[in-house]
Amino acid sequence: MTTLKSKLQDDLNVAIKERDELRSSTLRLTLAAITKEEVAGKEKRVLSDDEVQKVIAREAKKRREAADAFAQGGRAEQAEREKAEGEVLATYLPQPLSDEQLQEIVAQAVEEAKAAGAEGPRAMGAVMKIVNPKVAGQAEGGRVAAAVKKLLAG
Repeated sequence: MTTLKSKLQDDLNVAIKERDELRSSTLRLTLAAITKEEVAGKEKRVLSDDEVQKVIAREAKKRREAADAFAQGGRAEQAEREKAEGEVLATYLPQPLSDEQLQEIVAQAVEEAKAAGAEGPRAMGAVMKIVNPKVAGQAEGGRVAAAVKKLLAG
């Protein structure tokens, strides 16, 4: 078992003992998503910490989107619950990049792409290939794409 998955399991056991319903249900759902990912495909496999982190990030994103949907639908109580679940999951993710840090990484990637011969809006794909591994789990794809477009257009 990976270290991150075992940490989730240990934290789930603690949450159950402390009768922390929010934390235990959130961790149960996340561990179920990890297990589902492990058995998906033709062969069962053990996920690496990076893959587990991607699953947690996906689950956190689902919570944010659900909270927004509930808030727009006038169901504030359920929106609060989804936000709280998202906060529980956020403790297992790396700290998100600030706008300044993201701009710096994107600027370096644009320079690398220009050095490789890619320029203008067509360089978007080349720049994204450079940026994505550097910001994995620390910035959402839409935010990264917007920063890249802004720099390439300017």
